[in-house]
Order: sequence, then C-alpha cells, then structure tokens
Amino acid sequence: MQSLRRRLPSIPHPSPPLSRNFVDARIPWVRDRALDHVVEKEKYLLPFLSLKDHFLSSSPPPPHSLSLSSITPLKSELSLPCRAVEFVRLFPSAFSEILPSPPLPPVPEIRPTEELLSLHEEELQAVALSDSDVADRLLKLLMLSPSRRLPLRLVERLRWDLGLPKDFVSSVLPKYPDYFCTSPSKSKHGDLDLEVVFYRRDLAVSAMESYAKRTGEYKTGSPLAFPLHFSRNFKLDKKVRNWLDQWQKLPYLSPYESGSHLKPKSDLAEKWVVAVFHEALSLLIGKKTEKSNLVLLGEKLGLPPGFKRAILQHPGIFYVSNKLRTETVVLREGYRRHLLVEKHPVMDVRYRYVHLMHKGKSAGTRGEKKETASVGEETVGEFHDLDVEDREFDDYGDDEEEEDDDEEESDDDEYGDVKVCDSVVKGVARSQSVGREMNVRQRRVKFAS
Repeated sequence: MQSLRRRLPSIPHPSPPLSRNFVDARIPWVRDRALDHVVEKEKYLLPFLSLKDHFLSSSPPPPHSLSLSSITPLKSELSLPCRAVEFVRLFPSAFSEILPSPPLPPVPEIRPTEELLSLHEEELQAVALSDSDVADRLLKLLMLSPSRRLPLRLVERLRWDLGLPKDFVSSVLPKYPDYFCTSPSKSKHGDLDLEVVFYRRDLAVSAMESYAKRTGEYKTGSPLAFPLHFSRNFKLDKKVRNWLDQWQKLPYLSPYESGSHLKPKSDLAEKWVVAVFHEALSLLIGKKTEKSNLVLLGEKLGLPPGFKRAILQHPGIFYVSNKLRTETVVLREGYRRHLLVEKHPVMDVRYRYVHLMHKGKSAGTRGEKKETASVGEETVGEFHDLDVEDREFDDYGDDEEEEDDDEEESDDDEYGDVKVCDSVVKGVARSQSVGREMNVRQRRVKFAS
C-alpha cells in the first residue's frame, strides 16, 4: 500500500486567482480651480523678493535707489522671467521710477516704495519670530530619514517651502548645534549632508497622530483614516470606493517608523508611503511643493519602488496641479478652497507681498474700472504663464527627457520672455486707453440726450 502511494502522482492544487488591490486601481484626475489658483498666485513671488532683496542690499539707505542701467543685467542672476527693466515696471506699487533733475544725466532711477519697505520690515520680524518653529520643522524632516540625514543641496531646494531664509546655513544652523551638523556626503563625493545631532522623540509625532490624539483616544498602530477632500464632479467607481474604504481601515504606521518590513506593493506599504508624504507636506509652511522635490525626497528617504504612484493614486489627499508648466503637489486638507487653514507668519507676509504685486495694475477712473479689471485679469494670467528659469542644483532636477526639453526651450528665453513682458505692458496701456475712449463716448451720449 505504501509503495502504491509512492507511485501515485501528486495532484497540484489550483492556485487562487490573483486579486487586484487598491494599488492596481485606476484613479481619474479632476481639476480643482481653487488649488490651481493657490499655485498660480505665488509663481513670481520668489523672483520678486529676490529683486527686492537686491535693492536693499546693493543700495545705501535711504532711499535704496539704483539706476536703471545697473539692474539691466540681473535677469539670470535673480532668475527673472524677463528683462529686469520690464519686470520692475510690472509692479508700480512696489517700485517707483524717478527721473533725476538737471544737470544730472537723464538716466531713470528705480526705488522701492514706502509700502514695500514697510512690508520688508514686517517680513524680518516674522522670520525672527518663527525661527524656532522653522528649526523644528527642519529637524522633523531629517528625522523622517532612516539614516537621520539628507543632502544639504536637497534641503536648500526645499528652503523656500520650509520658510528658511536664504542664509539659513550661516544664520539658523549655528543657533541649534544640538539639532544639526553638516558632514561629508556618503552618496556623492564633495557634497555635504545635513545630519541630526539629537533625535527628539517628543517631535516624532506625525500631524495625523497629533490631530487624532487631540480629538479622541488613539493608540499607536491602530487604524487611522486620512481626511478626504475631492474635486467637484469627482467620481469613483463603486468597486474602487469599496477598496478605498477598506484601505482607510488599515493600521496606521507612523512615518517616523521604518516600513522596511512591509511587503512591497501592498496596500499597507502604500498607506505608509502616503503617511510619509502627508507628513512631509504638513511640515511645509505652504502645504505644497513641486512634485520633483517630493520625488527626490522619497528617493533619499529610501521609499519602496513605485512610491511615485502613491501621489497620483490618492486625489482625495493630494492634488497635483499642472499649472504654469510644472507639477505641484498640494496637501488638500491644508486648504479650504484657496485659503490656508493654518497660516504661518511667513506665509501671511508672502500673501501680502502678492497683494502688493498686483496692487495698482488696474487703477483708473470709475468709468474704466470694469474694462480695466477684465483686461487686468488677462494680464495677471498672461504674466503668470511666463517661464521661470530652472533653479540651482540641476542634478536634483527632473528626468533626462525633461531636462532636454528645458534646454531646447531655453534658446528662445532671451527674446520670447521679453516679447511677453512687452505685451503685458502694452496690454495695460491699451486697457487704460480703451477706458478713456469709453468715458468720452459716455459723455457724448449724455450730452446729446
């Protein structure tokens, strides 16, 4: 009997069918106009502030005046989208153009307005008051890394989003020697890494965990659902909606803990990746950053392969805006329509700069206000669609194909941007002339009647 059993071939058990999970689902993308506006309105804030800082650092106070010819070659240095002269003239409420009286040569001088100088002082105060807060944000970002270190060049790339000043290496880091130190890079010869000196366990609490503890009882490792905010007219397939409901009920693993033990491409691993991105965006004062920054951060944090898919897979948590020829990832819960829920002091000053940039563009009489406003909106949109030159540290840029496209477009930047800026200035002048003509016609009709 035993010999008979040995001769019988073993019957293979049928393998269970491969079941698709939430990672495999196809999720549609739907535009969100409010969050697109969030991205658009800050596009040229950075070169504007760079130009402002150049005025204040290169000219004696007061009145911080510079000749028009001295700012002409600053386009590439300050990453301006067009010639410096045209860029300055786009903001009459921030910069004034003055002709010197004889016998001085008739070379116009550019001066920052009193409103711009006053706002600059408020910016310095906001940066000083938020110094410790920004240091904590930077420390928590480094604590997300398993090695407790990140390339200094990557931190410099995220400087604007973290609210750090330009000279943070010399102004902020020395104030916190128990937080940070620089050391030679382990991945690239000649570079520096920013490393954690002291790991603060009291800060190793994510924004999700902190909110859950404030609003109810929460135990580490228990299920924790992400807040979901979808675009208007967004629809999910019923099956995908069921997957999403089950995915939300999975245990929440803190982004400050290692996820190396999780099975790659599993729903649980993806929830941990989403938690890492959610926490990284929560640490940024604007709750958004360019997608390339987030991808580079994910690579340096050692996230599992395919982590980029998690950004697009969860449109209720992240919104990817394609405005202004770039991809920007916005944390949805950080905004109520186009307004920040928690406005950082530095962000408050930045928004006031944005208001100053657009102030005075549509000035005119009552009769021309409506016409000027409509043209002004087009002007602002056209102004925002200008290209900004690539930032520093190209090796932290996009893929090779995108870099080649940038090189092809850069050949026309010198003249293309100038033409756009010229058209913007002419459009404002045209709107004012149209308004005056309408006033004349209205007076004629009134007189005739």
